[in-house]
Amino acid sequence: MTTSAHPTLAGRAVQAGLTLVELMVAMALGLIVAGGVVAIFNSTSSSNRAQTQLARLQEEGRFAVTRLKQDLSMANGQYCTNSGGVAKPAAASQLYLDGLRAPVVYAKNVTTAIGDITTAFGATSGTNTYPAQPTAQYSMPSYMFMRGYDCGLTSTTCKPIDPNSVLNVATGVPAMAKTVGSRVIGTDVITVRYVNADRGWAIGAGGTSIATAASSGSAIASITIAQATSSEPPPADFASGDMAMLADCSNAQVFAVTKSGAATLTPTSANNFAAPAPQQPLSAPKLFDFNRDFQTVTYWLKVVDNGNGQTTGALMRRVNGGPFKADGTTANPGGTEDELVRGVERLDFRYGIQDVDGKVRYVTADVVDAATGITCPPGEVNKITTAGCLWRAVSSVEINMVIDGQIPLYTLTANDLAYTYGIDGKTTPAAPSAHGIKPSDQGFVDPMLRREFTAVVAVRNFNP
Repeated sequence: MTTSAHPTLAGRAVQAGLTLVELMVAMALGLIVAGGVVAIFNSTSSSNRAQTQLARLQEEGRFAVTRLKQDLSMANGQYCTNSGGVAKPAAASQLYLDGLRAPVVYAKNVTTAIGDITTAFGATSGTNTYPAQPTAQYSMPSYMFMRGYDCGLTSTTCKPIDPNSVLNVATGVPAMAKTVGSRVIGTDVITVRYVNADRGWAIGAGGTSIATAASSGSAIASITIAQATSSEPPPADFASGDMAMLADCSNAQVFAVTKSGAATLTPTSANNFAAPAPQQPLSAPKLFDFNRDFQTVTYWLKVVDNGNGQTTGALMRRVNGGPFKADGTTANPGGTEDELVRGVERLDFRYGIQDVDGKVRYVTADVVDAATGITCPPGEVNKITTAGCLWRAVSSVEINMVIDGQIPLYTLTANDLAYTYGIDGKTTPAAPSAHGIKPSDQGFVDPMLRREFTAVVAVRNFNP
């Protein structure tokens, strides 16, 4: 009789479970695989965050440079003019020579109408002493068209002068500090002025008109504003108390007026050195609200809250001193202040000066500001000073910026943290602590991506 294994016992042998040792080995292998997957995920995630941050940084850097270019290229810009005015005979040779096109100022207190950073008459800036308050009409001096300020770690290292000391503090850029709302430590400030030619009222048939005084036959008696086309602003845009600018393709003049009714402007004799008269010959004349349309654009860096107790820098663009006047509540005609880009830690400008051989060299603001006399371009007619005259000879502006990724990445390696900045003499990537002005000096953290942005802007209204 043949016997066989019990079927129940055979089934039990086939269904036998894992031993404890086998289970532990399997769990260990699983943990190793899971750890590898997590490590790969973290690495990929960190790399993705860095790449995303870098892409945003590059885009914001391009936008900041583009916006700066638009304003800096317009420095010195006037309506319908470039380099040279109506030719006048020279005293000795009787050759007809062009002078700089600078508005003739009849108004006694023109600095009250110019928004933002303005060197006061009689002030001292660096090695220059600026003229006292004029007593007769004069050409607007060169330093009112462009001014730059280079700053180190403290206000005493700002050259030619700390911009905060030449401002109305209620509306001007604040002092440098690490606190939110302050100006970023070690960053430059620049102010440029130009006429916004897209505004204003064309003078002619069916539009704005000029009436001259019968007694003199030439002095302006009144100006009546009329909105000839839909592209012109309404007469109400000319704010009461603002000064007028009458410009054409030869030159311009600025004078104080009183506004009566909805659209009539009358020159105010008490507030002008002399009675303004339309320049001759008039060529495509246009009336502007000087306070609003002779734009003052200032760029600076502001410390802003970036969350989690951290700060960063923001590129600020202010027009005409900001939205409010010094009292903080009265609207400022045409005044705005906008935050353009966050993450800007460094901002430095160098100014291109063309020498007699046609070569351009880039210098700091204090070098430009200190120049006088023969180093300057041909003077304005009826000039009142040569102080700051080289600002009208700036043919290009070099922009230098460092922009960070805003969000700290603590997984970055030392190579990831390194960056270049030519202003610091770092043409190969260097650690944040190796730069002339370190992020820690400004109140910013080190573990962030940083990149240098550099551009050169040609000043198209350069007056050689």
